[in-house]
Amino acid sequence: MTNDEKVLFGKILVNQILSKNISSLKDVEFKIFSQFGDDGIIQWLINNIEIDNEFFVEFGVENYKEANTKFLMFNNNWSGFVMDGSNNNIKNLKKQDYFWKYNLIAKDVFITKDNINNLLLEQNINPNIGLLHIDLDGNDYYIFDEINCINPNILILEYNSLFGIDREISVPYREDFNRTKAHYSNLFFGASLKSLHSLAYKKGFIFIGCNQAGNNAYFIRKDKINSKIKEVSLEDGYVISKFRESRDINGSLNFLDKLQAYEEIKGLDVYNTNTKRIEKF
Repeated sequence: MTNDEKVLFGKILVNQILSKNISSLKDVEFKIFSQFGDDGIIQWLINNIEIDNEFFVEFGVENYKEANTKFLMFNNNWSGFVMDGSNNNIKNLKKQDYFWKYNLIAKDVFITKDNINNLLLEQNINPNIGLLHIDLDGNDYYIFDEINCINPNILILEYNSLFGIDREISVPYREDFNRTKAHYSNLFFGASLKSLHSLAYKKGFIFIGCNQAGNNAYFIRKDKINSKIKEVSLEDGYVISKFRESRDINGSLNFLDKLQAYEEIKGLDVYNTNTKRIEKF
């Protein structure tokens, strides 16, 4: 199916979800370019809150083949700024025919606490952007904590479901953090939903739930909450992921279940973002 055909199909799905009264975000999920059902969630949100500025920022996009903002660009003609740490990924992105058709800025850069605000400020972005998605498979908590130059209407944060919701924990910060090098299993990355939830609340965002896959958490800026978009509790909104992405020592998928995956990284050092101390997972 071509991109044009995918977008046409997506438009049909958008029309089907707009009239829905939903009990959770999973009720409006569908996938066009997103890895899971995030395309539908985003479409439902932008049609149910007042968007200040139709501009998105997403980082950790790889080559942008699968991305949460791609359908937003194709279907709604939003502009955006995307970043990835791989030069080859961004080169590949810029070769696509859609790159000249839309107002998309793409930069290859490894994001750190020290450079994130400058990277955003260099683009002269209106601070009140429509959507920010952070998906770094690593230092997500620390990068989000550092950002102070944009104030999105919609915030999407990737969380590590394996870390649960009882503890405010993250992998310890390393400027050169690499998920595979941190632990061969590829399971030791990111932060717990509780940790991200606490930080988002301090920054003025309300938690509204997670995608059905259990990897992306959704937040709305407090002033955008309305009768259709309401806060949910951490316990009610949390989704445990079911996908099995663990690797063995040779780098091959070994499809561990959640209990096995937990045991695989049990005992590693994690950083408690509440107490500001290193402890054992």
